[in-house]
Amino acid sequence: MTALAAGHLGTDFANGALPALLPFLKDRFSLSYTLAALLMLASTASSSLVQPLFGLWSDRRGAIWLLPTGVAVAGVGIGVAAAMPSYWLVALLVVVSGLGVAAFHPEGSKYAAYTSGEKRASGMSAFSIGGNIGFALGPIAATPLVITLGLGGGVLLAVPCLAIAGALLVLTPFLRTFEPERGARRQGEGEDRRGALVLLLGVIAFRSLAWFGLITFVPLYEVSLGHSTAHGNHLLSLMLLAGGIGTIAAGPLADRLGRRPVLIASLALAAPLTFVFVAVGGIAGAFALCGVGICIIGTFGVTMVMSQEYLPRHIGTASGLSIGLSIGLGGIAAVALGALADTVDLRASLYVCAAAPLAGLLLTLLLPPTRVQRKLEPEVAVP
Repeated sequence: MTALAAGHLGTDFANGALPALLPFLKDRFSLSYTLAALLMLASTASSSLVQPLFGLWSDRRGAIWLLPTGVAVAGVGIGVAAAMPSYWLVALLVVVSGLGVAAFHPEGSKYAAYTSGEKRASGMSAFSIGGNIGFALGPIAATPLVITLGLGGGVLLAVPCLAIAGALLVLTPFLRTFEPERGARRQGEGEDRRGALVLLLGVIAFRSLAWFGLITFVPLYEVSLGHSTAHGNHLLSLMLLAGGIGTIAAGPLADRLGRRPVLIASLALAAPLTFVFVAVGGIAGAFALCGVGICIIGTFGVTMVMSQEYLPRHIGTASGLSIGLSIGLGGIAAVALGALADTVDLRASLYVCAAAPLAGLLLTLLLPPTRVQRKLEPEVAVP
């Protein structure tokens, strides 16, 4: 699990660096908020919308080589993107980086399911923590690099990703030992519940609208209030690090209390906390933003487990859909939020982010309970 969490850290480190780069890229190319958000869409479309295809590939053929390859491509793509001399070349390399992210996640979450044992939500939370930490470290690393060395120094963002990719390549034979026998894979599986999965994807999409709106516009919003770019990126990192704390708590709570109660509570709290960040600001707003991180990011692993339990015969596909397609819809919505910011102001866009979890909450109340097995056998893996 440690190796998989490290791989998740590497891909999301590359993914998390982009929001921190946006204020610098906005200044360099004189971008509107819409064009800045379009870079987030390029990242999201390539890293999320195509994930179900990688999930299908994983279910049908297996593709463990995507673990080291995905991390390496994600890191090199974002590192080279930072140094590009034109906006459209930046967008192209952001897409390449996103494809690396998309390649890693379904295979990584599948092997995380294989190695989770009895406490599946706890195991998936451990996998998610790697991503949370990586997303938080992205802005922390990118900001001083660019301030010190300029955007060209962003190429150094590829170094940790390449190191992690090398480690995963070495550990591939060990990870293969967790694969279940093909003949035993269908034993103990439940029936796929596609209707429940569709509802869950709607929940994730609304949660992702709030998520992508915040990670895209928190740094830009702080700059619009007269604060420094570094201040905005520090707030973003604080929110992401708080999300790691939420992940640590949410997994065990979901194993003990159930998936739905944890998801309901997190969405119910996320909306007012986001409102406090926008309307009140200051120290209270910073604490509220940390609470938003705990609520929104903390349940990523929980919803991934729920998707796998709703689609137990195709967990690679379920993972690709829950991480990819539904989150990708949130990235598309971020562009609409950028257009709203250009037309009205950033505050209006952030108020939409505050309302989105409430829509997700309504859908969560319609979700059926997941079947939590006493013991997760390897047989829950896909054929």
